[in-house]
Amino acid sequence: MPTIEVVDAPARSRFELLVDGQVAGFADYRLLPTKIVITHTEVQPEHSGKGLAGRLVKHALEESRDAGLRVVPLCPYVASYIERHPEYSDLVDAPAGG
Repeated sequence: MPTIEVVDAPARSRFELLVDGQVAGFADYRLLPTKIVITHTEVQPEHSGKGLAGRLVKHALEESRDAGLRVVPLCPYVASYIERHPEYSDLVDAPAGG
């Protein structure tokens, strides 16, 4: 059974999904004073279909909540995840000017 973890990599402005210590996916973000703008989520093809993208996004949303940040889901997958998991809808903030 592989070891799976999600970590914040602030130097790279992304959350990283690690499978047995190797980066298998990530969620890029821009951190603003009161918001986190999640711009792109990606999981390597060999790890797709295993629920890992959802695990990655859930972790990012939980960390954002814990930090008191509003979430701007520019990534379509993140927006879709929040629609399917309304317990995170209270975090959503609109992008500036939109």
